Amino acid sequence: MLDPFLEMMAAERGASAHTLDAYRRDLVDFGAFVRLRGRERTNADADDIRAYLASLAADGMRASTSARRLSALRQYYRFLFLEGRRTDDPTLHIDAPKKARPLPKLLSEEEIEALIAAARAREGDEGLRLTALLELFYATGLRVTELISLPLSALGPGRDWIRVRGKGNKERVVPIGGAARRALEDWLGVRATLVSDPARNRWLFPSRGRLGHLTRQRVTQLLKALAPEAGIDHARISPHVLRHAFASHLVAHGADLRAVQAMLGHADIATTQIYTHLQSEHLQSVVREHHPLARPKRREE
Repeated sequence: MLDPFLEMMAAERGASAHTLDAYRRDLVDFGAFVRLRGRERTNADADDIRAYLASLAADGMRASTSARRLSALRQYYRFLFLEGRRTDDPTLHIDAPKKARPLPKLLSEEEIEALIAAARAREGDEGLRLTALLELFYATGLRVTELISLPLSALGPGRDWIRVRGKGNKERVVPIGGAARRALEDWLGVRATLVSDPARNRWLFPSRGRLGHLTRQRVTQLLKALAPEAGIDHARISPHVLRHAFASHLVAHGADLRAVQAMLGHADIATTQIYTHLQSEHLQSVVREHHPLARPKRREE
């Protein structure tokens, strides 16, 4: 029933020759798999299809490719059902393989230090503001929209914590370390003299723009302009990368995942667990690069 199916796809669905060829390869491959299980493609059941998808995953096939193969099977068994060749569709209750969540970009601790040093090397008020921005990003892991919209009233007594209103209008308190406090004090010493408008002066990082405070676009521009001064490719820098650096470096130094979740403002701990995967990837790369048994042996000449 393979050729009639492909003919239907061409005539009724307008499938291209490339698509038909891909369907043929996928269905032939599945047919070979189920024959090893003592079945034919036309009478395969849901367990056969699940076992096939599991074998593809075990072979390292990408989830997107496995999902394409499952799509071919769905089309095929739907055709058999409508043609009366089967009384059921075995793909009906099978979920598509989930695509792996991409790991976030990451900066090392040394690169963060280089960025902050480059900001400190900037002269004048702009240098103080940029240093305060960077230190607060790295000390708190705030989202860029949370940071730029901080009012002065968000600073706690002693300025060793800030009150943040995040997603869903939920409020959280995030502590600030010594380096960030000192950078903040330096910036607060000059910020009030830069903007005279009281409406704008309520923001921690005021601006003459329409919003009254820095925009996320402007912060991104500042960071990307600073990156080459720190010896870092500007394409690797963004406000969100600094948020990732905050979280991943905390986890690397043994911070409790629940505490990191609270500081980041994640509703679900599963979102925070991405940083444990980052550390796992990092440790694997360390082993590959430095463990003597992980390196390929040189051929003896």
